[in-house]
Amino acid sequence: MKLLRLVQTVTAAAVAAALALPMSASAHDADATGVRARSPLLIAHRGASGYVPEHTLAAYWLAIEQGADYVEPDLVLTKDGVLVARHENAIAILHPDGSVREATTDVAERPEFASRKTTKTIDGVAITGWFTEDFTLAELKTLRARERIPQIRAANTRFNDMFEIPTFEEVLQLVQQANERRREAARDGKGDGKGDRHGHGHGHDRVRPIGVYPETKHPSYFAGLGKPLEEPLVRMLDRYGYRGADAPVFIQSFEVGNLRKLKRMTRVPLVQLLNGSGQPYDFTLSGDRRTYADLAKPAGLAEISSYAQGIGANTSLMIPLVAGRLGAPTTLVKDAHAAGLVVHGWTFRAENVFLPDDFDSSADPAALGNLAGQIEAFLKLGMDGLFSDQSFLARKAIDQYVGKR
Repeated sequence: MKLLRLVQTVTAAAVAAALALPMSASAHDADATGVRARSPLLIAHRGASGYVPEHTLAAYWLAIEQGADYVEPDLVLTKDGVLVARHENAIAILHPDGSVREATTDVAERPEFASRKTTKTIDGVAITGWFTEDFTLAELKTLRARERIPQIRAANTRFNDMFEIPTFEEVLQLVQQANERRREAARDGKGDGKGDRHGHGHGHDRVRPIGVYPETKHPSYFAGLGKPLEEPLVRMLDRYGYRGADAPVFIQSFEVGNLRKLKRMTRVPLVQLLNGSGQPYDFTLSGDRRTYADLAKPAGLAEISSYAQGIGANTSLMIPLVAGRLGAPTTLVKDAHAAGLVVHGWTFRAENVFLPDDFDSSADPAALGNLAGQIEAFLKLGMDGLFSDQSFLARKAIDQYVGKR
C-alpha cells in the first residue's frame, strides 16, 4: 500500500471527525519554488501541528489537505545516521525533580529505554532526557509521538501514541505521493484548467508541487559527534529529485557555517533563520560577536545574500512588541528585499498565549484568537511567506488578504 494511502487510512476518519474542518479550495499562484511567489507562501510549521501532534505523517498530510504550500520537517539524526523529523534531538526532557518537562514521544514511560536517560549540553544548555542520537532507527520506530504542549493543545492529546516518528525519506515520499495525486487529478480533468491552489498554468504539466522546507537542527552539535547533517540531507534530496535552484525546497538553519557548506554542495534555495535574540551558535563557538540583530541589518543581509536566497525572520524583527502589543514596524522586510532576499516570518499560531495582545479573544491562553488579524498586519509589510501551526486558518487569512488587493 502506498505511504500516502496508508496515512490517509489510519488518520482520515479520526482527524476529520475531530476537527470538523472543511479543506481549503483557495486560489494562489507561484513559480515552482515559490521564491518569487505572487501570493504569500504558507509553510506548515512541523505540519498541521495546531491540530495533531507535530512532526508526524498525519500532521504533514493534514497540512497539505488544508492548503499548505510547503511542509516543514525539523531534522535530527539517529545513532545509525538516519535523518528523522523531530523538533529537537531531545525526545523527552526532564525537570530537575525527574518529572517530564516536555516530550514529543512516550520514551520516558518505556522501561526498556530507562538506561538511555542522560544529561547533555546542546548549544551551551544542559538538558536531561533522551536523545535521538542514542537510538537506532529501529528503536525509535518502537516509540510513539505525543503532543509537545498538552497544556495549550489538550485536544491534540487524543492522538497521542497513534503515530510513529517519521524519517525524512518518509516525509519526502508522502509529499511525492501527494504531488502524484495532484497530477493525476489534473490529467483526469478535475481541475479547472486555469490554475488553482494545486497549480498555476494549463494542464497537468503545470501543476505546482507541494514543497518541503527542512531545518537542520543543531548542526554544530551533530558535527561535533562526527554526524554532520549536511551530507545525508543533500543525498536524500538528490535521490528524490531536489537538485536545482527551481526545486520546490528550502533548506533552513539558525547557524551560518552549515548554510555556507550547503551552498557548496547543492543549488537548492537556502534560508538563513534569524531569531529575535541571541546569535548563531557557530558564531558562539568561533568567537564571532555578531548577533541575529546584526545579521538583520543591511550589511548583514548583504552578507546573507552571498550564500542564501531568503531569511526566516522571527516576527519581533519585523514588528516588535511594545507592552505585549504590536509596535512600529522595522525596515527589515524592505531591507531584505533590497538585498534580493525573500522574507518568511515565523511563527504564526492561533492560540491567545502566542498572539500579540492586540489579537487575543479572551484571557484563556489556550483559546483561539484573531490569527487572521496578525497575519494581515505582517503581510502588509510585504512579507513573502509565513510559518503557521494552523494551516487551515492561515490559508484562509492569506486568501482573504490577497482577495483585498
